Amino acid sequence: MSTGAAGAAQGVATLLVGSVPLRDSAAVFQAAAQTLGRSARRLPDGETGRRSNWIAWQRAVFGAIPALVESGARERDYQLFPPFTLRPAAQPGDVRFGPLGFAAEAIKSWWVFQDLKASGALAPDTRLQVALPTAWAPVYSFISYRWQREIHPIYEAALLGELAAVCEAIPPGSLCIQWDVATEMSWWERVYPAPFQDIENGVLDSVARLLNAVPAGVELGLHLCYGSMNNQHWKEPVDTQNLVSVANGLIARTTRRLDFLHLPVPQNRSDQDYFAPLGGLRLDPASELFLGLLHLEDGVEGALERIHAARPFAPTFGIACECGLGRRPAESIGPWLQLHADVAGRLAG
Repeated sequence: MSTGAAGAAQGVATLLVGSVPLRDSAAVFQAAAQTLGRSARRLPDGETGRRSNWIAWQRAVFGAIPALVESGARERDYQLFPPFTLRPAAQPGDVRFGPLGFAAEAIKSWWVFQDLKASGALAPDTRLQVALPTAWAPVYSFISYRWQREIHPIYEAALLGELAAVCEAIPPGSLCIQWDVATEMSWWERVYPAPFQDIENGVLDSVARLLNAVPAGVELGLHLCYGSMNNQHWKEPVDTQNLVSVANGLIARTTRRLDFLHLPVPQNRSDQDYFAPLGGLRLDPASELFLGLLHLEDGVEGALERIHAARPFAPTFGIACECGLGRRPAESIGPWLQLHADVAGRLAG
């Protein structure tokens, strides 16, 4: 355990948002536990291997469906490939998804996680953090605008089946589900066209269905995201107002407690104007807020400036990066983890 992790164990919480580009899940679990210690009560498997570019691996799932064919051109920027459309004479009902792969990957990581717990490498009360995209994220990325609304409920049903399989295989007291909400934030911010006219209710209703599907006893986390392709956002948030509005709207529609909420903080925002809307956040007192204010570029001192600016509006919060680390160079992961520990140690005094 590093010096920073020892300090962090005194009560300053850290969160890894999801992807960590190391060799495999065992390497991620061990590196995170050794550096962060007890400050990280939840650990992701790093989304290694084929999952390293968030949802890009789901494109193969769509490509394997006989009723779909790749269209001729991309429909917008921030889209890596031309989307799929229905083949001539095919109907949306012809689209049938088999296993998506999320459950298989999570269960595989669970066996590694259990072995490391048994060896003492992980604390006994550490939860496996399984990050899932919303159903809209792959559908919006890989299906043509023309057919998105028809295919979305089909994919959503398959995704909820994956969630159910994860929750059946892993004991609830050892599991945390984190929903990654990025695509919907781009609609809320009016960056990309939404598939429905009533954007606010469309976003909140669709995401709330996913949140409410997580069973009692399983921790529930929410990551509101502004994208990280090429380590850049599709838009820099003006302040936290839209993040707070989405979070509050989801909290109002959720029939169970949200255990943690993660919000991004751009590196250049150490001003109180960015954080002021956090004063209106309606989190349950038992829920945790994590601010993604760690940036390797300005290190501990930059993080402390942003923490100081946030404190008048959110007196208690944990610390994290803005997003997952999956698109960062593997050799940078040690310094990134150490930054979490060092800042947590400084805050613990």
